Amino acid sequence: MPQPPALPCSLYLITPPLTRTDADAFARSFRDVLAAAQVASALVRLAPGAEAEAKTIIAPLLAAAAARDCALLIENDARLAARLGADGVHVAGAGEALEEAVESLKPERIVGAGGLSTRDEAMTAGEIGADYVMFSEPAGGQMTALDRLLERVDWWAEIFQTPCVACAHSLEAVEALARAGADFVAVDDVIWQAPSPPQAARSVERLLVQTAAERAAEADR
Repeated sequence: MPQPPALPCSLYLITPPLTRTDADAFARSFRDVLAAAQVASALVRLAPGAEAEAKTIIAPLLAAAAARDCALLIENDARLAARLGADGVHVAGAGEALEEAVESLKPERIVGAGGLSTRDEAMTAGEIGADYVMFSEPAGGQMTALDRLLERVDWWAEIFQTPCVACAHSLEAVEALARAGADFVAVDDVIWQAPSPPQAARSVERLLVQTAAERAAEADR
């Protein structure tokens, strides 16, 4: 990842699928969220058919992220990430696309891997050279049940050095995943569907700070 996390577990944002129509309004909300809380990384998702408008959609987000020292990644398009000057790409799966992204972008840019439905796929992604593995991201339909996700995070954190990003679909899950050992907690609708996205981001950040303090106190006992 771009910078060592300031906390044992840091905040990773995932955008909704974006179109040109909602790009300007979302860019304003994105800037407000980055100003409200410390965000380590953000993943930009484009809606189907929005690829032709990718530069217009992503450019304001790149500028906002750079101003706040937030790494901006693009979903599933390594060439676009390189062309626009993004910090990296997030690839679905542990197959050829991930191998090609690692070969073409590293070490200058980040290559993350998601859509990893089995432990074997996650281990393969790490062996290929992914900078992180992500569990239970919103793309792809069915979410992983929280108890299964906690088990996956705990297993990964116990054995592997590659950072783990775990997706939280509620504030309660944020705390549980941070306690389980995730290096980054990713949030999407928890932020963007809230009445006040900046306030929601601050709530997530407070939970991460609180959990870090509690874990440190437990370690000192």
